Amino acid sequence: MKKNIFLVLVFFSVISCNSIRKSTNDKGVIPLFEILYEDENLGANFQFYEIISEKNEFKMLLNKDGLKGKVKENDIEKSNFILLNMGEKNTGGFSITVESVIEKENSIEVKVIQTEPSPGDMVTLAFTYPICIVKVNSKKPIVFK
Repeated sequence: MKKNIFLVLVFFSVISCNSIRKSTNDKGVIPLFEILYEDENLGANFQFYEIISEKNEFKMLLNKDGLKGKVKENDIEKSNFILLNMGEKNTGGFSITVESVIEKENSIEVKVIQTEPSPGDMVTLAFTYPICIVKVNSKKPIVFK
């Protein structure tokens, strides 16, 4: 009996996980988000987070060198994209990425994490521009935490 209760609890904890969802096209499980591109040097001069949800905004991503083959023109119909720029930094050792994505009833919560070098770390003595591009496999509104 205890074994059956344990199995039921494990089953419900697995199916209630918010970071994955079942595909409607029977190809298995699709992750809620995918980090498509991260780079230390190809971001913008200033910090911003941009949600790309419209076809006209999405066209710029289709031509980005690091994304060729990772995105298709019709991806924007079922997914949103996030462009995270950390801005200009005076040394290397900085990065920006997504720590977690949680699907809520009416929104998607995205937690962004910015990393910087610790005092005394060996870093590149050059300006860097950390960037991260993320695909969120949902069209729900995105909220940053």
